[in-house]
Amino acid sequence: MSDVTIKQLAQVLGMPVDKLLTQLGEAGMKFSDQEQVISSTEKVKLLGFLRRTHGKTETAVEVDDSAPRQITLKRRTVGELKVATPGGRGAAGTAKTVNVEVRAKRTYVKRSTIAEEAGVDGEREDAVRKLQESQLQREQEEQDRLDAEQRRHEDAQQRAQDEQQRQEEQKQHEAAKAAVPAAAEAAAAAVAAPEPAQPAEVVSTDKVEDDSATVQRMDQRDLGMILPRIHEPRKREKLVKPVVAPVVAPVAPVVAPVKPAARVSAAAGTPAAAPAPASDARGKPKHARERSETTGSKEERDGGKRFAGGQMHLSEADRARRSSSSNKRGKPGRGNIREMSRSSSNAPTGPHGFSRPTAPVVREVVVAETNVVAELAQKMAVKGSEVVKALFKMGVMATINQTIDHDTAVLVVEELGHTPVADSQNNAEETLAAHTQNVELEGEKVTRPPVVTIMGHVDHGKTSLLDYIRRTKVASGEAGGITQHIGAYHVETSKGVITFLDTPGHAAFTSMRARGAQSTDIVILVVAADDGVMPQTVEAVKHARAAKVPLIVAVNKMDKDGANPDNVKQGLVQYEVVPEDWGGDVQFIPVSAKTGAGVEDLLDAISVQAEVMELRAVADGRASGVVIESSLDRGRGPVATVLVQQGTLKKGDFIVCGIEYGRMRALIDETGKQVLEAGPSIPVQVLGLSGVPETGDDFVCVEDERLAREVAQERELKRRETRMVSKSNRLEDIIAKMGQGVEQQTLNILVKGDVQGSVEALRESLTQIGNERVRVNVVSSGVGGINESDATLAAASKALVIGFNVRADASARKVIETAGLDVRYFSIIYDVIDQVTQAATGLLGMEVREDIIGTAQVRDVFRSSKFGAVAGCMVIEGSVKRSKPIRVLRDNVVIFEGELESLRRFKELVDEVRNGMECGIAVKQYNDVKPGDQIECFERTEVARTL
Repeated sequence: MSDVTIKQLAQVLGMPVDKLLTQLGEAGMKFSDQEQVISSTEKVKLLGFLRRTHGKTETAVEVDDSAPRQITLKRRTVGELKVATPGGRGAAGTAKTVNVEVRAKRTYVKRSTIAEEAGVDGEREDAVRKLQESQLQREQEEQDRLDAEQRRHEDAQQRAQDEQQRQEEQKQHEAAKAAVPAAAEAAAAAVAAPEPAQPAEVVSTDKVEDDSATVQRMDQRDLGMILPRIHEPRKREKLVKPVVAPVVAPVAPVVAPVKPAARVSAAAGTPAAAPAPASDARGKPKHARERSETTGSKEERDGGKRFAGGQMHLSEADRARRSSSSNKRGKPGRGNIREMSRSSSNAPTGPHGFSRPTAPVVREVVVAETNVVAELAQKMAVKGSEVVKALFKMGVMATINQTIDHDTAVLVVEELGHTPVADSQNNAEETLAAHTQNVELEGEKVTRPPVVTIMGHVDHGKTSLLDYIRRTKVASGEAGGITQHIGAYHVETSKGVITFLDTPGHAAFTSMRARGAQSTDIVILVVAADDGVMPQTVEAVKHARAAKVPLIVAVNKMDKDGANPDNVKQGLVQYEVVPEDWGGDVQFIPVSAKTGAGVEDLLDAISVQAEVMELRAVADGRASGVVIESSLDRGRGPVATVLVQQGTLKKGDFIVCGIEYGRMRALIDETGKQVLEAGPSIPVQVLGLSGVPETGDDFVCVEDERLAREVAQERELKRRETRMVSKSNRLEDIIAKMGQGVEQQTLNILVKGDVQGSVEALRESLTQIGNERVRVNVVSSGVGGINESDATLAAASKALVIGFNVRADASARKVIETAGLDVRYFSIIYDVIDQVTQAATGLLGMEVREDIIGTAQVRDVFRSSKFGAVAGCMVIEGSVKRSKPIRVLRDNVVIFEGELESLRRFKELVDEVRNGMECGIAVKQYNDVKPGDQIECFERTEVARTL
């Protein structure tokens, strides 16, 4: 218990503070103020003193032992609650007050007590557990011993029974051999008689019965039949009776059913059947049926009962149901009704009866990429309204006929208490994934060349540095002198083969730089020594960090006079790029793309970094990799630049690339020469695809065209379904649209470019232009020239057509002229963004602004027969012009807005009165001007809106 003050302790104990101070003093503790703190030890000491004072026999113990082990606090709170009760028809409701009492009880236990009890309980449980284990072991051993004894006893009994049976069978066999002559004589006497001997049938002595039975046993042995064992049923011995009839004249049918059955039943330990009456056996035609009823099985005796009433087609359950219903077909009493209702509610009737489930049924629901709400409800066996309700609670407004995506469907299934299961029908994708995994696991890995991506800000010399390494000039061929494509080259240097990926540095090519960073092993960050760290430099650092690849900084343009490499180091340190000479792990190499200084050091740094990384790949096997760039060539068709990452790509292979597939008709390197194969880390251009793939798609070689076609079709179907998923209205979107009073203007644009990367960069850059009043909508984008379908689409959507390094063909030009479309051609991405921004700005229109040009304060008001109320004013700010509109303010609140009727300086009519001058102002159609008011003069101007 925590320490409290004496005043608080007195309130808890319910006694005066003075009395408590007196008791503390008598106990030997000095307290003078009620705000002093009393500890737990002092409380225990006071308690012991009071016990001894009141004659308690308990002796004082140690402080720790006498402290309470647990404390229970009880609290009761009484409150009132008003409940509204409805009144009668036409009467007002009344309020009723209800007293509410809340009782709380809380117990606090010392931690040391819990620990001690836990220790004691643990030892006790351990001892009990060991005792139970030993007891179970003893019981198991005793049970095993008893089972062994029982098995030995049963085996001895079985052996004794087998021996006894064998001896009885031997005796019966000997008796049968001895009775053969007697049986023959009896048969001959029966045949010689002139008529059937009735006395022979009447006289049924034991001897005759024994002889007939003996004859039956003999026939079984002679015919090779196997005698039944003692424990077998009686039915198997009766199967030999039809064979006995021809041997033993007419006596056999009467005698046979009696004695053999009796003997077998006696041997088996079962009572024998009573013999048939003599009256039934004397020449009556019913003896055969009676014999069958006597000797037949239970099923045969119940045959008439089973199929009575023509119900042979019914099963056991149906007959039971019909018989029970026919028995209760009469008018039931009260007790019968109660019993029928109880039996019908508890047990199902028949095999198709309904039994109420005792627990919620949890189903495994297959969730595909796209799911219709009604089909999803059918899989869960719930109503469609339940699924719509769950979607509405999640903030998604969708009907039962709309389609929802995979993630939303999974959340709905889990919300309704079922288990979502992924759809595993895409067998082609699984086959392709297993094939790719087997190639990576089974192939032998060898050392491969490093893939190096050059990144940096625009115009920092990335392409020029790569040109010096390749001894070519690529930058001079680019429009505007800047790189607008991603280039892939492999160079054979003195340090080995190195693959370079050159990325654009313009801000619009962010996706290109990110794609280059994901496909590389090492990133070279080129920074101009005279320019320092720029925005795209920082972006390149972030891409490298996200891809988790090592970074090498090449400080370019060291041949210039204003080169300052320390400035570059200081700028990059802010973004956790620390040079090695400053204690970091990033190499900084000063180079010059113009003179070639430091290029060898840069190649050495790349080689060292590649050796440290130990780059290895499978060289033998089907190839896989990534698409770097793709375009549509008029003569060659779809062309894709791919980087092989695993295996070897050969001419004639079948590949799957995204939703496109095809057979490789040709492989072309960066110099334009055809090659037969390309190994790991080698970039090549491929021809033969069915269409232009998306940049960044993975490609995989497959064994035949059928698998490639199936995978491509499945991906295309999945993409189409995803595109068809209706974006359901969310509550947040609806609320956001409710606040927009002005309709947003839309500028439609159709973009066609030479390569997929440029089209992607243009589409992303143009869609970012706009604000809450205007937005840019790219209705279509693609690779290749502007054809007739593009022009028709632009005419239908009233779109602006932009061609980036492409032109319109003859048929498209006719449509453009007929429809009057606006088509603009560009080769530099700067110009595209600037002109689209201007076009979007033109949709904004003009904005009217009001500028306050002066303020006059009313000093006094004069009455004029001609003008009415004339205000004598002093201009305190700016100037007041007669031709401008005015507002009248009283206590800084606008009370009138209108025009001036006259503005006079003394008696002269003037057009303008400046600051610090007095004037007379008459407000048109307003005479309620008072001293102290302010007359504000303003002007309206139109300003063009900007983005």
